[in-house]
Amino acid sequence: MRSSAPRALRAGAVLAALAALTTLTGCGAEIDDSDRDDDARAGGNYPVTITNCGERKTFDRAPQRVITNDIGITEIMFALGLEGHMAGYATPERKSGDRDVPWRDGYRKTEWLSKKKVSKELAVDHRADLVFAGWNYGFSEADGFTPATLDKLGIDSYLLTESCRNGRGKARGVMSPLEALYTDLKTLGALFDVRDRAAKLIKDFREQVAATEERAPTGGDRPRVFLYDADEDKPFTSGKFAGPHDIITRAGGDHVMKDLADSWVSVGWETVVERDPEIIVINDYGEVSAKQKERFLKSFPPLRNVSAVRNDRIFTLDYVDLVESPRNPQAITELGAYIRETVNQRGERR
Repeated sequence: MRSSAPRALRAGAVLAALAALTTLTGCGAEIDDSDRDDDARAGGNYPVTITNCGERKTFDRAPQRVITNDIGITEIMFALGLEGHMAGYATPERKSGDRDVPWRDGYRKTEWLSKKKVSKELAVDHRADLVFAGWNYGFSEADGFTPATLDKLGIDSYLLTESCRNGRGKARGVMSPLEALYTDLKTLGALFDVRDRAAKLIKDFREQVAATEERAPTGGDRPRVFLYDADEDKPFTSGKFAGPHDIITRAGGDHVMKDLADSWVSVGWETVVERDPEIIVINDYGEVSAKQKERFLKSFPPLRNVSAVRNDRIFTLDYVDLVESPRNPQAITELGAYIRETVNQRGERR
């Protein structure tokens, strides 16, 4: 079944609309409304043209039946107050609305469609006109579910900017993680005509992050930090384009995997040992609990002499804190306090 709501303009209409656009820069998500006259701007701000992960799309009105994949993406919509534009969301039960955030009420107002990832069948069954997901955040060639799959069904897609591929195979990341969040807020603010709300969120988030950065240690005082996501044979972690990079660095830490030009990647334990993190941040999600992950780290022989394990410096953040989401600034605040405590205690021992 095709969505009954209007979709992004296609084929010749897209070419005609794009001919009048000014050149857009960047590969994340941007807005260009230069082709609209003043009367059009005053009358609902449509059509609107955005650039998302390098692809330009023109919408003649806001999508009305959006399906989101996973909690971070879902909460971007909630933070913008866009529950009324959603058909629902797909996310595991344990990650839904379990913490006190200003947009928590969105879970009550919006239908929880599935514990599993969003799929073609889910989008069709619920008459979606747009699916907001990302590469490895719902979209995957291996699963046969991609933006191209939806396009053939007459359903639009919006890719999470953190997940944008950067032209090197399937490697992801085109900008710093926090800028990816701000970019999506700004672009979705334009797409759904809630620009003022998006601008206020961005302003508030920037101020919150700046307050932590002002108190953060600098130079050689910055403790080395490793993000442990999952897996025991080869740890899954964050490169410089996933959320933990900005969370760690803006909180005052030295991200030991900052040289990895990708988002979420696997590394070898020998690299972790060599870089000797002073703090390990655990990503809490999935069937293996944070406590179980901590027990593994403390009992794994190769890590016995790593500073974080030896000094019991293991800190836990929730999955939604660490993927691109409106909870990232608060995660920076929380980790920043822990890092300052670590630095103070390190100074007392000297």
